[in-house]
Amino acid sequence: MKSAIFYTDAYHQIENRVKDFINGHPAFLSSRSMDSPRAVGDAIESIIRDEFDQILGDLSQEYSAQFARRAMADIAFTDHDGLYYIVDVKTHRTDTRFNMPNLTSVQRLARFYEDDSNYFVILLIEYHIDTRPVVTNVIFVPIEFLGWDCLTIGALGWGQIQIANAKHITINAGYSRKKWMLELCDVVLAFYPREIAKIQERISYFEKVREFWQSKEKD
Repeated sequence: MKSAIFYTDAYHQIENRVKDFINGHPAFLSSRSMDSPRAVGDAIESIIRDEFDQILGDLSQEYSAQFARRAMADIAFTDHDGLYYIVDVKTHRTDTRFNMPNLTSVQRLARFYEDDSNYFVILLIEYHIDTRPVVTNVIFVPIEFLGWDCLTIGALGWGQIQIANAKHITINAGYSRKKWMLELCDVVLAFYPREIAKIQERISYFEKVREFWQSKEKD
């Protein structure tokens, strides 16, 4: 079943609500904390965890913000059709030079998406600093709406899906999950051989290092 949130304009309404809610929130950081993107990000994520159920309104049937630190998402909810959404909250300060946020493990996503009723959702909150953090744009989409021209795979575990540069995000609204997952497989199957070649190069290097130390006469 297709999501009534992402295959209607409902997700754009959520984006606008998040933007208005944070911009209308009482001051939540000191002037010193505002200089730290991590401090701002943590504060915004905390506000979202506490208030996102209110932002969703009647779109949500069950809501949870209780996840371990290394969990796949920050918040989760179920809609009235029984579809299950886990949401990864990311922040991006737009005046920084470069931002390459991790999204999720390729293996964890592949397992999660074995169930068609599951949605892995990115909530990306873009902001700049004035006298306080000001949200300029919000993106709330399932990962399959993100184009592969703005994603990459990082060498962590099985491979980590990353946004290549948060300044450049491609949204393909309504994109087929099947097509996107097949593209993911193509990307991963091209990525692994390159990693194998790197590992072989590192093995060769330390074989030579070992030979060097074995040849030394003294301990």
